Amino acid sequence: DRDIAGGDDIPEAIRQAINASDELLVLLTPDSIGRQWVSLEIGAAWGRGVRIVGVRCHVDMAPIPEIIKGKRVYSINEMPRYVEDVRK
Repeated sequence: DRDIAGGDDIPEAIRQAINASDELLVLLTPDSIGRQWVSLEIGAAWGRGVRIVGVRCHVDMAPIPEIIKGKRVYSINEMPRYVEDVRK
């Protein structure tokens, strides 16, 4: 929410950003996995056909949301590979 101006609607700003995106990069951490907003953002991206890429940081595959488990999930240590894949 640091990029959202005071008084602006945070959920609407997130929805607009997802609509304008080609890809959603989700940082999966022990704290983010259970967060409602993370789940909502993933669901919104999926519903709009936005590519979803998960990046694991100190998290095993077991607790990752099912919608991401079927995708290629990167480890945080593989970020250079992800960047290279985006360039392609």
